[in-house]
Amino acid sequence: MSYGSPTLDRLVDRLSSTQDPRRRYEFVLWLAKKLPPLPEDFRRDAFKVKGCVSQVYVVGQLANGTLHWQGDSDAQITKGLLALLMEGMEDLTPEQVTAIDPTFLAATGLQASLTPSRANGFLNIFRMMQAQARDLAALSPATESPS
Repeated sequence: MSYGSPTLDRLVDRLSSTQDPRRRYEFVLWLAKKLPPLPEDFRRDAFKVKGCVSQVYVVGQLANGTLHWQGDSDAQITKGLLALLMEGMEDLTPEQVTAIDPTFLAATGLQASLTPSRANGFLNIFRMMQAQARDLAALSPATESPS
């Protein structure tokens, strides 16, 4: 099944094919470790994900018609979930990001082992990324980056 990008499809396949929940967590933690640090300039309310227990920031930037993501969280599992979303939606157009159906979240198999607040946070991060994609699409090319 296609979820909106080849990279997202690969990530979902990798997670859904792993039967052991501990192995899924290890993969998510590995993604967290790969995430580069978020510049302090982006640690502000405009980029803070609402409805997450942990502190989560995500920043979308539009360059040459495709989105590029930066983000961070103070919780490693949440940081890994953020990294999964960022990697899966990197280099997509705003239209592609807004067209992604959140059913891929269930297909990962992660929700079975996430606490309800983490699962809700995962969805909140996803929704904020879609909202940023919509907002960035509405901007003129002269103002593609956040200020």
